[in-house]
Amino acid sequence: MSSDFVEDAKAEISGMAKGGMRHPSTKPVLTGAAVGAVAGLLLPVLSIPAGLAIGAGYAFYKRLRP
Repeated sequence: MSSDFVEDAKAEISGMAKGGMRHPSTKPVLTGAAVGAVAGLLLPVLSIPAGLAIGAGYAFYKRLRP
């Protein structure tokens, strides 16, 4: 990962923390977390917390690098 990605991620996380639900990335990331949690519930090889983290991480990544 490049330092640009890390800097973008820091800025985005900071903005999400400050803006809460008003920040444009918060709802898509929470939706990704929910989808991942459901996948964790349905797939026997994936736990709910792991699915939640993977879903949130993927949605966050796609917000930074579409």
